[in-house]
Amino acid sequence: MECCGMIRLEDIRFRYEDFTAEFDFEIARGEFVAVIGPSGGGKSTLLSLIAGFDRAQSGKIVLDGRDMTHALPSARPVTMVFQDHNTFAHLDLWTNVALGLSPALKLSEAEKRSVDDALARTGLKALARRKPGEVSGGERQRVAIARALLRDEPILLLDEPFAALGPALRREMIDLVKALQQEKHYTVMLVSHHPEDARYAASRTAFLSDGRILAFEPTERLFTRRDLPELADYIG
Repeated sequence: MECCGMIRLEDIRFRYEDFTAEFDFEIARGEFVAVIGPSGGGKSTLLSLIAGFDRAQSGKIVLDGRDMTHALPSARPVTMVFQDHNTFAHLDLWTNVALGLSPALKLSEAEKRSVDDALARTGLKALARRKPGEVSGGERQRVAIARALLRDEPILLLDEPFAALGPALRREMIDLVKALQQEKHYTVMLVSHHPEDARYAASRTAFLSDGRILAFEPTERLFTRRDLPELADYIG
């Protein structure tokens, strides 16, 4: 059912207090899509609707060819990485990553090898026994990427996970995600406050404002548009 898209939102309507959002779009399998726009416009809400943390009042969400409109977050083929890397300060990086497989840390030998592999793939193998406070912010963020590797779901949602990092380290993290995406054929949606992240990584970019996607097209074409005042104001 790839013809139906990897992510499809049909006439989604969401309302919370005085905020309303409407979404209708499709993303193909294996795309790397960026979502940009002003703060409070609904970018995080969009990802939360796809992941199932927020529920729309109407409409349909299809993921990997399956109707997931009413599915629990745990049942959706989605991994979501947040800005807060959610590491436990008293546990070493190996254990922090292993929690992605089993909160009780009851792992088979095969699962332990999977943790080792995820650490190696994200450049954390040599740091496996260090605590989060003993490594850099970028290395702590790699823990979240390693957990995503362990889940190995086909859809990866990134809600500004690198916002606190400087430009060089942010680019390094995006390179890591791109490499994993190409190898694993993940479909990626990256929310970012930095338009340069979209230019660097995304084949298509959605510009979102006031709960609406005002443009969703090839990234370079989007940044040449002069007919959207909201986009011009955002880019500056």
